[in-house]
Amino acid sequence: MPRAAQSPRKSPRGKRDDILAVATTLFGRDGYEDSKWADVAAAVGIGSTALYHYFESKLHCLYVIMAEALATYASNFERITKESADYPSAIVAVLRHEYDLNEQEVLRNRLLVAEQALVGVHRQSPREEEARQLARARTRELEFAWATFLARAMEQGVIPEADPRLLTRAVLGLHNSVWHWYRPDGTLPLDRLSDFYVRRCLAVLGLPPELAGDSPS
Repeated sequence: MPRAAQSPRKSPRGKRDDILAVATTLFGRDGYEDSKWADVAAAVGIGSTALYHYFESKLHCLYVIMAEALATYASNFERITKESADYPSAIVAVLRHEYDLNEQEVLRNRLLVAEQALVGVHRQSPREEEARQLARARTRELEFAWATFLARAMEQGVIPEADPRLLTRAVLGLHNSVWHWYRPDGTLPLDRLSDFYVRRCLAVLGLPPELAGDSPS
């Protein structure tokens, strides 16, 4: 009988996504400072030196995780706001989407919030600094997208007039506070969390909490 075909094994140079996924899990679960770079290599199944084909350091990897996560968030924000029929439904859809996460995405959010301060610290290494600057730029781009969206909602009379930048930071600050304490293996389900925080964010925006409706099942 012919031998069954086997899937080709990934080489150490072809495991960038695996490294990012494992690093996100370890950094998010155990904390960035308490996670060892060598443990990432072991979990991926490569030698420690192979990590340096992709990332100069653990910090370089962290910045890449943050930059890519922010790019995904911004892409989803743009898609949802364009697909929604009106500003109220778009606001609710965007807020709901922030809690429509799997365990890996929750850990990624914990990491983004916990290590945000590192994005403001200049690095001597060119590769680390380039990745840091990208993460910082994407943070600002996301805040700008939110502020622009809210300013247009104000122009349409959907939400009360306010400083859109401050309002953006109020909403994102309330949302980000969740990931300081939420644990995927805890007793509080994400749909209940969504119901609570979406209504509070709507109140911050000057909208009736009832607009949130029921959490999608």
